[in-house]
Amino acid sequence: MGAITYDMEIPSSIPADKMFKAFVLDADTIVPKVLPHAITSVETLEGDGGPGTIKLTTFGEGSIHKSVKHRVDGLDKENFTYSYTIIEGGALDVFESISYHIKIVASPDGGSICKNRSIYQPKGDAQVSKRGN
Repeated sequence: MGAITYDMEIPSSIPADKMFKAFVLDADTIVPKVLPHAITSVETLEGDGGPGTIKLTTFGEGSIHKSVKHRVDGLDKENFTYSYTIIEGGALDVFESISYHIKIVASPDGGSICKNRSIYQPKGDAQVSKRGN
């Protein structure tokens, strides 16, 4: 089975620079406060937040997975792009790799559009089925 790619776009009334700051740069502190039932903490294990940084995300009680480690692959504050790869935990029992690529672009109305591409590379000939719609 080949890679599974999922693209999603989320429009917002928030300008691109402010959305990038909240959604990417400050997310490690904001998300656990806003969604404590989903994510209890995000801890930087090594690095300064830029490429090569390793982070540990701990999920809330009742989550399928306890935690994941991810590596920051790219961070461009001027072009509002961010990419990272899960390197440990989560669904890596079925997938060889899971990577995420985020780009926030300005929209004509003064807001922004958050474009997210997720790429799931199954291990060997593992069969993966979609859950939900």
